[in-house]
Amino acid sequence: MRKSIVFTIVTGVNILLLALLAVHAHFSRISAASERLERAELVRTLQLTDLCLFTEARYTRHPAMSDRFAPFQDHPGAMEHFPSGSLVTPPIKRIHEHSP
Repeated sequence: MRKSIVFTIVTGVNILLLALLAVHAHFSRISAASERLERAELVRTLQLTDLCLFTEARYTRHPAMSDRFAPFQDHPGAMEHFPSGSLVTPPIKRIHEHSP
């Protein structure tokens, strides 16, 4: 088999795959839009608030909604006993709130 025929076959297969990817992206976008509308209706119906990041402690569920001393509610020098507390940083607004 000549090299030019192999090149033509490989190029044709790649163009076909690229076209299939474009068709898949189009249909995925359409289905994602309908799913997004369904989720929005569910949120509206159930009157859900914000995203819940972790389920362990109230100060890791939604960091913007927690008070500043919630992690230290047991004792000011207490160690963190929830693993998610080490993954979530304080909100940027609270970090720079008292900076000089």
